[in-house]
Amino acid sequence: MRLLLAEDERSLSRALVRILEHAGYAVDAVYDGSEALDYIMNGANYDGVILDIMMPKMDGLTVLARVRGEGNQIPVLLLTARSEVDDKVRGLDTGANDYLTKPFAPPELLARIRAMTRTGQEQVDSRLHAGNITLDTSTCQLSSPTGSFRLAGKEFQMMQMLMAAGRQLIPTETFMEKIWGYDTEAEVNVVWVYISYLRKKLRALNADVAIVATRNTGYSLEKRS
Repeated sequence: MRLLLAEDERSLSRALVRILEHAGYAVDAVYDGSEALDYIMNGANYDGVILDIMMPKMDGLTVLARVRGEGNQIPVLLLTARSEVDDKVRGLDTGANDYLTKPFAPPELLARIRAMTRTGQEQVDSRLHAGNITLDTSTCQLSSPTGSFRLAGKEFQMMQMLMAAGRQLIPTETFMEKIWGYDTEAEVNVVWVYISYLRKKLRALNADVAIVATRNTGYSLEKRS
């Protein structure tokens, strides 16, 4: 799952990026409202936005209003040091999905992100299943009857995408966009490197599913024959 973080306080931004990446999210960080609007509206396919209200160039409420004015319903969590009720009401009336006042505890931030990005069809159960393999999205734990691994960062994000897709093929470009970002300097073969890491873990778990490559197209998770 890919998030955009718009927070102009750089030390806080770095801390939040570490927290979010440790929780298994891919994160792009920007530091002013104008850049945040550009990232949201021009190409990046995000699952949610964490948007500080007080930012240079363009405040968060203006960014939110512009995004909603274009019909973009991406989930948005507002962050602010303000605690006045009027500010909360303005944010929610502008179209925010939720509101969090600084300072806040990391577990609360993560819980609110999970809540706002949960689709109506998504089960409350945080586990994904494929064959004898289970991925707990709340702990990033990949397990089988014979053992388990805690997946970190990009391995977790890729495995989550594969298991959520079932047998549907995921193009290599989709992995690059969702996990590395549309403006990444990483080479496309980095996807193959992480696929090989996951294949080793699946073999170690005696998984009855495997990651299958379709030449020059992408990858899917399929039952072993």
